[in-house]
Amino acid sequence: MLEHIRYKRTQFRSIRDVKYLFIHPQNDATVGVAGPIIVDGAKRDRAVWPGDMGVAVPTQFVSTNDLIPARNALSTMFAEIDPRTGALPESGPPLSQTGSDTYHAWTLIGTYNYYLYSGDIAWIQNVWANYTKAVAFLERKVDSSGLMNVTGLRDWARQGGGGHNAEGNALLYRVLVTGAELATSVNSTSLASAWARNATALKSKYNEVFWLSSEGMYRDNETTTLCPQDANSMAVLFNLTTSASQASSISSGLMKNWNELGAVAPELPDTISPFIGSLELQAHFASGNDDRAMDLLRREWGYMLYTNLSVQSTLLEGFTANGSLNYRSYRGYNYDPAYTSHAHGWSSGPTSALTFYVLGLTVTSTQGQTWSFDPHTSGLNAAQGGFETPLGWFGANWVLSDNGGMFSAKLDVPSGTTGLIRSPVNGTTLVDGKRAKKDLEGFVHLQGGKHIIQVG
Repeated sequence: MLEHIRYKRTQFRSIRDVKYLFIHPQNDATVGVAGPIIVDGAKRDRAVWPGDMGVAVPTQFVSTNDLIPARNALSTMFAEIDPRTGALPESGPPLSQTGSDTYHAWTLIGTYNYYLYSGDIAWIQNVWANYTKAVAFLERKVDSSGLMNVTGLRDWARQGGGGHNAEGNALLYRVLVTGAELATSVNSTSLASAWARNATALKSKYNEVFWLSSEGMYRDNETTTLCPQDANSMAVLFNLTTSASQASSISSGLMKNWNELGAVAPELPDTISPFIGSLELQAHFASGNDDRAMDLLRREWGYMLYTNLSVQSTLLEGFTANGSLNYRSYRGYNYDPAYTSHAHGWSSGPTSALTFYVLGLTVTSTQGQTWSFDPHTSGLNAAQGGFETPLGWFGANWVLSDNGGMFSAKLDVPSGTTGLIRSPVNGTTLVDGKRAKKDLEGFVHLQGGKHIIQVG
């Protein structure tokens, strides 16, 4: 949710030397260093929450490409860093809650996402000193086991997140992988190498400790058989799995938690979280289980858009397994359904999932200098869409024949870029009327521009 914050010109009396004090509508509270800014819910906290941004910013990218609110939100989090320890807050002001290792990690992941979409290297260089301090803060929590010991326990409301926890370590892995890419972009080769090595070591330890063969999923910690929705979804999305069969096994296991309204989180019983559900939705697509992904989308998001308990045009923060609005009633919301937000960006995962997977178009490097077109037809016979980056328009329009044997597409991506295309059907691939050569994974390498693709 974007807050276009009214402000008054005043001197900001702090060491951060921020020029303007931005005032929260009606409540007169400072929410960030600049506006507009992306916050969680439209009519509740209205503060920056970096976990929410893990879903909301990709939504923002594919829908409006207005990334200034995301940059302002991330700048706010870095402005609030503890200079002694490198700890980032869980939320922005005026709440300014602290003590969350996972939301600390989400800020760092959000930094990469913003750079991937925008290519704003000047901003990365500006926050780099604080970014590296924040990565070091998490790495200091890796103990002799090779895993991070999660001590900042605040999170999205899940239970049992402390110690050698699978969710926290999945987030650390993503921080290290994306951090290595960012370090390369600012020519910090030694950090890039170190973080990449540490990520490789963590992935090995993660699979050694958390993989539960009897369930075909990752367990929450070393001493439980509970297999959480969040860590398993993240493991697929962040490439912590070691094989396609392992990812598919996780997809099957996650489905066991469903009811008619969506995916119930084992780590927060009686709760359907569209935040973590957004990650699960993408994990089903990423593992190649497209029909399962669409089934979940229709259950969980269909319920939110059609239930008469809500407004039928925005997305709930969460709900209980039977569809009531007593979300988090026993986890901080004091059994008050009126506190549940009805307009929450963290619930908007299908927006980017339908673009990146069903349409099949996504960027694979900064601003889309490289990209991928790999449609997941998902039981549909056509899709059309696209997005913009500073390089220009990225658009696609595909059609599948009634018998599923012929696939055709029009692709329009900026000149000077390069990408990979793969058809959802087998057969000879023609690009602009000429037969194209596929690599071992079935991809055709293609230069940017306007192309007509036919397969069958």
